[in-house]
Order: sequence, then C-alpha cells, then structure tokens
Amino acid sequence: MSGHLWIVSAPSGAGKTSLTRALVPYLAQRGLTATISISYTTRPPRPGEQNGVHYHFVDEPTFQRMVTRGEFLEHAEVFGRRYGTGRDATDKLLGAGHEVLLDIDWQGGRQVRSQCPDAFGIFVLPPSAEELERRLRSRGQDSDAVIIDRMQKARAEMSHWAEYDYLVVNQAFDRAVDEMATIISSRQLHREAQQVRHAALLESLGALESTPRIR
Repeated sequence: MSGHLWIVSAPSGAGKTSLTRALVPYLAQRGLTATISISYTTRPPRPGEQNGVHYHFVDEPTFQRMVTRGEFLEHAEVFGRRYGTGRDATDKLLGAGHEVLLDIDWQGGRQVRSQCPDAFGIFVLPPSAEELERRLRSRGQDSDAVIIDRMQKARAEMSHWAEYDYLVVNQAFDRAVDEMATIISSRQLHREAQQVRHAALLESLGALESTPRIR
C-alpha cells in the first residue's frame, strides 16, 4: 500500500523543522513509518548541519541543472536561496508505504498540489507574533535588520494558511507533535486504506462482496 504525501509549511521560526523531526519517532511508536524528505538547497550549512542528513547542499549551477532535467517535484527561492524536493526519492518512499513529510514553504506546496492532488497540507502557526520574533532572536544567528525582514516575510507567509487542510498552533511543542501525529494517523484509518490493510479479514467476513452471503 502506498504512503501519503504531507506538505508541512510554516513561517520561519514557527518550529516546523523541529516538529517534523520529533514526529517521525513519535509515529513509529504508533506503528507508522514516516520519513522526512531531504531537500536540496543552495544555502551553506548552518552549524551542526550535515550534508545528506539535514539537506543536500549543492551549488547554484548543480541546482539549475536539476531544474532543467525536471528532477524536482517542487522548487522555490526563499530568502535568496533555492530549495527543491527530489522527485525520484519521494516516489520511491511513497511506493514503499512511507508517510512522506515535505518540510517546504507555501510556494513549494502549491507546486506539489498541482502535480499531486492527493497530497495533504498541514500549516503550522506560532502562538503569537511576539513569540515568533522571540524564537527568531533566540537562534542568535541574525542581525536586527534580518530579523525585521524575516518578520515581514513571515506575515506574508502566514496569509496562506487557508490553502492547507489542517492547522496546528505550535504553542506547546509536545501537544503540537501529538496533534500532527493524530492527523497523519487518521488517514491510516480511512476506509480505502483499511480495505487494503485488512483485505483478508474483510473477505473472510464477506464484507468485500456487494451482497451478503446467505447461509
């Protein structure tokens, strides 16, 4: 049975990357295999980031060649850097039955939905603008001017929340992880998914027949 594709978007600083990384082992405890798609990016690694683990770090010419060859499911420019989701790797994970999480922005989300209408979207919001700014400043990586610019862009990004199927407010981290896990788990209980998973049981009970058997 194929897995589902999940678009997870949020303004910078809302915590979507931390949430998705915590979500994978949390779902594993529920018996669900989830994988975060590793994006390609032209930005340099941040302290502690590893190539092939957090991102595939490539230069601009390499990224452009991949665009030309149609190797991205989606790609976008964010804060002057380019990001993209590999098409082949995503298809293989879905075919293996993984719940695939795409940690991407709303631009990429639109591209994915145009090609994969069955994808689901989760938008993560901060509990307030003040808390979002505090989180951005707590990173200690950006100047005041950069923080101001990021806050302005965050307001524009948050205006796209209504394009998504689900909305999660990251006020209490553990609760937000649990809410996201509940959303993803619920798709596993949908009738079509259960029909495939329990085909043998349904056949033995006669539930797959259009009319009940008379004994």
